[in-house]
Amino acid sequence: MTLCLTCKLTTRRDTNDAPLWDSIYRTAHWDVAHAYNTSMVGWLVLVTRRHIEALDELTEAEAQELGNLIRRVSKALKATTGCRKTYVVQFAEAVEHPHVHFHIIPRMDDLPLEYRGPKIFGYLGVSDSEAVGEGKMNEIAETIRHFLLTQ
Repeated sequence: MTLCLTCKLTTRRDTNDAPLWDSIYRTAHWDVAHAYNTSMVGWLVLVTRRHIEALDELTEAEAQELGNLIRRVSKALKATTGCRKTYVVQFAEAVEHPHVHFHIIPRMDDLPLEYRGPKIFGYLGVSDSEAVGEGKMNEIAETIRHFLLTQ
């Protein structure tokens, strides 16, 4: 198997060594984390807890839990960020992230036209100096966690 950074991050969550932003919420089959290399506050990722590389490999239980979680995380982002809606994207093509994961991205009202739709990925893969800071990621993570635990 190729190097899977996603599996390493999942192991870190399993051992309770992950910061809040990387372990916002966990279900039986999925983890919710804030993307670490984005300049957009609230860019979340839903990660399957076991290593699979294609959607057809999901179990029935994983698939059922996923649908509900996408809806709940989208509601949490709307309540937390005030976004108009969310984009939901899945590729699992990055060399270090072949592991199935879904990007749940807040689409704000003031998002520039040149970043709408698939061009939203211009906010991902940014330099450390452009990325959302750990403090801000933890702040939104706490709010989203509270929403998911109470709603």
